[in-house]
Amino acid sequence: MKIFIVPSNEDWVCDRFAHEWMTNNPDISTENIQDCDVVWLLAGWRWNHVPKDILINKKVVLTIHHIVPEKFDANKANEFKIRDQFVDIYHVPCNKSKEQLRQLTNKQIIVIPFWANQNLWFEVKSKDSLRNNFEIDKDCFLIGSFQRDTEGHDLKSPKLEKGPDIFCDIVENLFSQNKNIRVLLAGWRRQYVISRLAQSGIPYYYFELPSFENLNKLYNCLDLYLVSSRYEGGPQSIIECALSRTPIISTDVGIATDILSEKSIFNNSNHPAPDTDYAYKKIQELKMPKGFYKFNKMFSNLLRGHK
Repeated sequence: MKIFIVPSNEDWVCDRFAHEWMTNNPDISTENIQDCDVVWLLAGWRWNHVPKDILINKKVVLTIHHIVPEKFDANKANEFKIRDQFVDIYHVPCNKSKEQLRQLTNKQIIVIPFWANQNLWFEVKSKDSLRNNFEIDKDCFLIGSFQRDTEGHDLKSPKLEKGPDIFCDIVENLFSQNKNIRVLLAGWRRQYVISRLAQSGIPYYYFELPSFENLNKLYNCLDLYLVSSRYEGGPQSIIECALSRTPIISTDVGIATDILSEKSIFNNSNHPAPDTDYAYKKIQELKMPKGFYKFNKMFSNLLRGHK
């Protein structure tokens, strides 16, 4: 059995997944699409970069991370129908994405959360020292957000599925009660949140493209990580916070309820609280190499014709 992965080629999490898979599963991976048994469209929107004869003659697994209904217009619906003809099975990282996808296809849908790389994300017990290294006030209450929040077409409009408006509303409310709050941002396309923080006079720190090593250190600087998304397949920050024992609360999206305690899921009427011990225990089953096992089984069963 040989798997060929079609990644995003845009320095996104899919490219890291592809690298981690091939590094840790070399015996069943190939970089030559002609030699593969299964084409894994990890970045499904790049399906038309694969020759049609390959899609017809190979088994095809397509990962759908999540669907944003407001952006799923007639053109995308038509493309989905065309692509669906070539797909043997779909993979989704969470049940919420399965519920979305079930409205669009009769093909088999398999739910498997992505693995957790404990070599990248881990606890560092020296918060004061880390903050000093990054020139962050060691006495502030530091709230983190490390995912893009702004649409790429104008670098101004909020990427609403990520909930940056919700994030800013919460932080502004907290800051009105506690002027010691600071915000730590990382990643690209953070213009919307930065603009809102500046307008509200909330101090922040910003590291645009930190290395994985530094990003793990930044997690370990935090007092709280806040996921405010409306739609997600992951987000990976939940896995990363769980491994690094970073306090986190989240909206009820993606894998949040699979990893986080019920009390760490927030809505408009409750007062959520992080539970790092709970999240750390739950994430153990996804750590490498165990986190690869269900993917291996999915590919093997596909080739054997099993459900």
